[in-house]
Amino acid sequence: MTVVSPQPGKCDMPPTARTKIRLAEQHLRRVRLAVTDEVDRAELAIFGLHALEAAVDAVSLHLGWDTPPWHTARQKNATRLASEHGFAPVAGLLADLNEARKSEAYGDLARPPSLDPYEVATAVEDYVASVLEFVDRT
Repeated sequence: MTVVSPQPGKCDMPPTARTKIRLAEQHLRRVRLAVTDEVDRAELAIFGLHALEAAVDAVSLHLGWDTPPWHTARQKNATRLASEHGFAPVAGLLADLNEARKSEAYGDLARPPSLDPYEVATAVEDYVASVLEFVDRT
């Protein structure tokens, strides 16, 4: 087995709002692919969650807030962003996508959240766009 070392400089710097926005956009592309033709619920759950989390992190970093790497911390930041800055309330969607992701990955949830794939994709796309607009404007 060959161990590949990370690219020099790739993870040396802390993330910025811009790097997190780029990451959110990369994940958003995967969300769009997940809802074309045959819906891939696993891809939608994984990359929908990752896109939203990266977007929440981006605007949180832009505002100088802490960005702990936990789902619950991102849900709290999403709630705060909604109440203090008028962002869409996505904390519930973050929780549902995380549960759907775990259901797809581990198969241990008797009733995974019932999510409409197209509504999820639209909500994720709208949120990423609103973060990009906010960061560009402020």
